[in-house]
Amino acid sequence: MNELNNFLSVIDSQIGGSQWFVFLLLGTGLFFTIYLKFPQFRYLRHSIRIVRGKFDRKGDEGDTSHFQALTTALSGTVGTGNIAGVALAIHLGGPAALFWMLVTAAVGMTTKFVEVTLSHKYREKASDGSIAGGPMYYMRKRLNIHLKNKKVIKTGTVMGALFAVATILSSFGTGNLPQINSIANSMFETFGLNHVLTGGV
Repeated sequence: MNELNNFLSVIDSQIGGSQWFVFLLLGTGLFFTIYLKFPQFRYLRHSIRIVRGKFDRKGDEGDTSHFQALTTALSGTVGTGNIAGVALAIHLGGPAALFWMLVTAAVGMTTKFVEVTLSHKYREKASDGSIAGGPMYYMRKRLNIHLKNKKVIKTGTVMGALFAVATILSSFGTGNLPQINSIANSMFETFGLNHVLTGGV
């Protein structure tokens, strides 16, 4: 277990804990915000109308409504880290941390806007009528290198595959495990229940 923890700590120190990663994320969001002329504010009213079902039509392609897509995305985004992370940030940084979190969220909205737009543009329809999309699809379709001799270096295919594998692995580390750990610790401290028992349930 210590080996796994050390391995994850090394990855975190090189990516998540590095300053360049923060600047890369914020820089990307800021670039798209300026380039697209602040879409998170210009299209806010339109997005609310979409979620409320203003543009829903019977017989439209897709497996979910706009509102269902929003709630599904939120369920996979908001978790223990968001709640505990905000509390920790306010504890360490004071009220100013809340302001910078709002600024970061506003910039991040544009990054998400671009990601979702590309996912919709390059999504695929299966033979059974279901629709699949995401970053791995537009990576596979648009990030391959086309040479002058008409040969194709499938960089996008490799990147898409790596992204898909990384997403599956991160779903354990960033999704289930922190929440299980928090619940197990709370149950142990409150009721004395064994961590393994709580985690198994």
